[in-house]
Amino acid sequence: MVGKTSLWALAARLWVMGRLEEIETAITGLPPEDYRRFVDWFRTREQTRWDEQMDQDSVAGKLDFLFGEAESESEQGLVQGWPPSK
Repeated sequence: MVGKTSLWALAARLWVMGRLEEIETAITGLPPEDYRRFVDWFRTREQTRWDEQMDQDSVAGKLDFLFGEAESESEQGLVQGWPPSK
């Protein structure tokens, strides 16, 4: 027998899937100019989310290991200046 929680989770999942299909259908039916505007909006939104996640990870120390890697590679002479020297 399916528990109450599982039943609610299943119902919620089916509702979300139905909504996603509606969104996909709506996007597919957009005229080219509206589609371009949607894509621009979505890319900007995703970039903002990415930046926010990177900021949160940085504050939380999740990226600290990169400093160690950079120092190690620098000591080994593997790091080049930017822009490259001519």
